[in-house]
Amino acid sequence: MKKSWVQVAIATWVVLASVLSSPSALSQGSNADAHASALFEEYWEWVLREYPDSATLYFGDHRYDDKLRDESTAAVLGRNAALTTFRNRTNQIDPAMLSPQDRVSLLVFRFRLDASLAINKGHGTLPFGVFDSWAPVTQMGGLHLDLPQLATAARFQSVGDYEAWLKRLEAVPESVTRLTERMELAMNAGWMPPKVAISGVPQQLEVQLVDDVQNSPEYQPFKSFPKDMAQSEQSRLALAGERAIRDKVIPAFRSLKSFYETRYLQQASQRLSLSKLPGGPMYYQAWLDWYTTTHMTPRQIHNIGLAEVARIGSQMDAIVTTSGFKGSRPEFQKFLSSDPQFFFTKPEDRLAALRDIAKRADAALPQLFAELPRQTYGIRAMRPEEGNNAERYMPGSLDGGRPGWFEANVNDLTTRPKWTMESLLLHEAVPGHHLQTSRAQELKLPAFRRFAWFAAYGEGWALYAESLGDEMGFYKDPNQKFGNLSFEMLRACRLVVDTGLHAFDWTRDQAIEYMVNHTGLTRADVTAEVDRYLVWPGQATAYKIGELKIQELRAKAKAKLRERFDLRRFHNAVIDNGALPLAVLEQLIDEWTTAEIARVPAK
Repeated sequence: MKKSWVQVAIATWVVLASVLSSPSALSQGSNADAHASALFEEYWEWVLREYPDSATLYFGDHRYDDKLRDESTAAVLGRNAALTTFRNRTNQIDPAMLSPQDRVSLLVFRFRLDASLAINKGHGTLPFGVFDSWAPVTQMGGLHLDLPQLATAARFQSVGDYEAWLKRLEAVPESVTRLTERMELAMNAGWMPPKVAISGVPQQLEVQLVDDVQNSPEYQPFKSFPKDMAQSEQSRLALAGERAIRDKVIPAFRSLKSFYETRYLQQASQRLSLSKLPGGPMYYQAWLDWYTTTHMTPRQIHNIGLAEVARIGSQMDAIVTTSGFKGSRPEFQKFLSSDPQFFFTKPEDRLAALRDIAKRADAALPQLFAELPRQTYGIRAMRPEEGNNAERYMPGSLDGGRPGWFEANVNDLTTRPKWTMESLLLHEAVPGHHLQTSRAQELKLPAFRRFAWFAAYGEGWALYAESLGDEMGFYKDPNQKFGNLSFEMLRACRLVVDTGLHAFDWTRDQAIEYMVNHTGLTRADVTAEVDRYLVWPGQATAYKIGELKIQELRAKAKAKLRERFDLRRFHNAVIDNGALPLAVLEQLIDEWTTAEIARVPAK
């Protein structure tokens, strides 16, 4: 999945690896499950307080809607210092004394902490941990991108809700000041992202510098008040919003833009490889471990990618042949990517087509799942100021007050062909991100697990969901199947290119050419992809690694269960424990398979 919800969620897991630095002793006489539950609950409450933006955006908790994250160096130091403290606290709990589900929770908890601690080692001279510190403003993330999302995710049902939003707007200058201080520290320590990748950030910031305050993305909530709100309150709040944006938000972002152009970009790195930064290869390996939840080396991941590129390429060649097209695969890709028949000319037509696909996908779900989540979802257009950003899914709130949203990009329809739409919907909505995350929210698990995000699991599941299209009655059109394979090819290429850039000294041009040649994407799209990998090392490897593991577990379970294998029950076994490290997922599926053998008599 993609920028937005996927990046902030990962940033939030940074916090999930941090804890209060003053541990409370476990009371004598209580059982281990009670101890663990209390610890998990204390930790989650701390997460919500420490990362109020994520509480709003991804967890639907509105108690902290009046706050932005504390971006100061002291706050970052406090969060990072808590890592070891909390890891030590988990040692007070004996896993053998826990119920099976709490034992899994403790295992997940410790896994996340250990992966976090590994990343915080070997980061050179940077005076704080690198999780939510290094390069906090890039083309892929930062306050300039997060604040408009908060404007769409926050609750605006009462005067108090609007007052909370005003306080957030008033806090923007302080947040920008602290961000620039940390960026200065990173500059001095040599922790700089590649200049070529972040050169477009000033243009992104320009979107915030509107001449008319009412055109600001942060002003949008003031354009639509609740019908039962007094007109006098509406006028007062709208004026206060204009004043906050004019006097606080716009000057702060203007200052950030100036800093970025005159200071940050001037010292940005000319090097591409993360391995060349302080900490080197060990640091990149730690990020690969974090995102894939494995201990695969860059070489292993690279080789898996090469093998997958070859396998998928053969399937794409077969589609070209069966389609009746007279020409090579590159010629077929060029035809699909340029002929007007494959593109919409009106945004509303693309949205309508996606909603039609969603209806067909919804109807097919009962044949694939024994139980489905209750949370609803919708499809809406991405904000115009986001330009050519990738589509994304925004989760709904736990209380059901906000549905999940698949945000479709209709800003430049010439870059959004029809033949990718089926795979796209299956990935972002159902049976992909919406179904999996909504199901997790409804489970009777500790909150930190219901809202957990492991990239290999979450993105792996969504990529696996694309492959279910064949069983759901999709991809009957050869062009749509080619689109499905093109998406899979992109994820395979990511294994090759991410490791190539960060471990094997690939050049940017080399990476771009490889992806253009194998994916059939436009050079502009591929360039944006490569620049994403440069500032977000390792993340792009999660998709394929996770999907391959789920496919492997399905094949293994089917081989053991044979005629007793129930695909619907298997899928629920995969999603009914929330997001997990892949090794934990494998352990639980093995246990499920054993239980199924005992449950279902052999025929």
